[in-house]
Amino acid sequence: MKNIWIICRKELRSYFASPIAYGLMAFFAAIAGYFFYVATAIFVTRGLESQMMGRGFPMDVNEWVVRPVLMNISVIGLFLIPMITMRLFAEEKRSGTIELLATSPVRDSEIILGKWLAALILYTCILAISALNIALLFLYGKPDWRPILVGYLGLLLQGGALLAIGTFISTTTRNQIIAGTATFAACLLLWVFDWITAYETTTWAKVMSYLSVVTHFEPFAKGVLDSKHAIYYLSVIFFGLFLTARSMESLRWRA
Repeated sequence: MKNIWIICRKELRSYFASPIAYGLMAFFAAIAGYFFYVATAIFVTRGLESQMMGRGFPMDVNEWVVRPVLMNISVIGLFLIPMITMRLFAEEKRSGTIELLATSPVRDSEIILGKWLAALILYTCILAISALNIALLFLYGKPDWRPILVGYLGLLLQGGALLAIGTFISTTTRNQIIAGTATFAACLLLWVFDWITAYETTTWAKVMSYLSVVTHFEPFAKGVLDSKHAIYYLSVIFFGLFLTARSMESLRWRA
């Protein structure tokens, strides 16, 4: 555990010692802030319109604001995650330090977990920016905090799964641009797999839809905590890190 934390801190320092972390946070803050503003404006406008027409009815802020914002934030992750993971191992291979890692007394699992954990912590810090927007709702309204926590748990699980895939892809090349592009393509495929069920109902289409990260995140965005969806994300995390371990094993053998 000590080695994992040492590697994790090293990676975090490298993120914050460069403009990477600050650039990603600024990008996320601008886009997430815009989504929050639009969702809140729509909520307020609909509420005023219903009152002016004499059809006042209770509007759920979680349904009108929180859920759309969380769904949009999960889309932003498709662009952020490749930029977070593309350098994890590709930069090590480009600079030649991968041989030092491969021949060091540190176990592959410790290296992989340390780097993946650092990426997950950075992603969590980025998500925390959007939590500041959501916190404003509690100053002017009474949203239910439990669906919000479930939604952010879903974002973390989804992010962890895609980060694990990006970590594996980063071990396959020394070019960060290629690693980032391939990770974005993989994340996008996992995002659109459920589109197949719009025109196909066969078994293979249902399997493809099940593999979609959207299918498993929607219940979290609604505030529904279902173990089968959490197990899906944990399985993807395990599978991605397992592939990374096999890739690292081949690097160690060649070194």
